Amino acid sequence: MNIENTKAQMRKGVLEFCILSVLKEKDAYTSEILDTLKNAKLLVVEGTIYPLLTRLKNDGLLNYRWEESTSGPPRKYYGLTEIGQTFLRELDGTWTELSDAVNLITNQK
Repeated sequence: MNIENTKAQMRKGVLEFCILSVLKEKDAYTSEILDTLKNAKLLVVEGTIYPLLTRLKNDGLLNYRWEESTSGPPRKYYGLTEIGQTFLRELDGTWTELSDAVNLITNQK
């Protein structure tokens, strides 16, 4: 059994939740989202995040706006829609329940 494959699948399972959580407080462009995930030790490459951001936008959870940059081309800033905020609250509750259950099982002696 390949442990790296299992670890990658676990990370993928929470990536959507993490991205929405990053955007909870303020809009951000892709590099900011990637940096936040990287700082949390959740390593994600651009080839993974762009399709996910597009899917979340197409699902109505995110919107975006273009903003001029002082250091290069315009940047696409993503933000949560009202539907995205509701979805994130649901995921947050589910995460708490799941995390509590896993901790209860894995910490049993």
